[in-house]
Amino acid sequence: MPLYDFICRACGCAFEVLVRGSDRPSCPQCQSHDLAKQVSAPAARTGNKGASASRGGGKCSGCAGGNCRTCR
Repeated sequence: MPLYDFICRACGCAFEVLVRGSDRPSCPQCQSHDLAKQVSAPAARTGNKGASASRGGGKCSGCAGGNCRTCR
């Protein structure tokens, strides 16, 4: 299921949503279907250390604060 970024043309709300098959996304703020799909960067795996840190959703053991490049 791809994750897309949208901007609502009716109210200007910017949001992202998982779009499944023939689903028609709507704005979470005003429920409008008049949306502009935005270009978004794909997620990239940078190696085992980054992949395991992002999978767990926690902080890496290197910084323990979530502020290093691996945690972001």
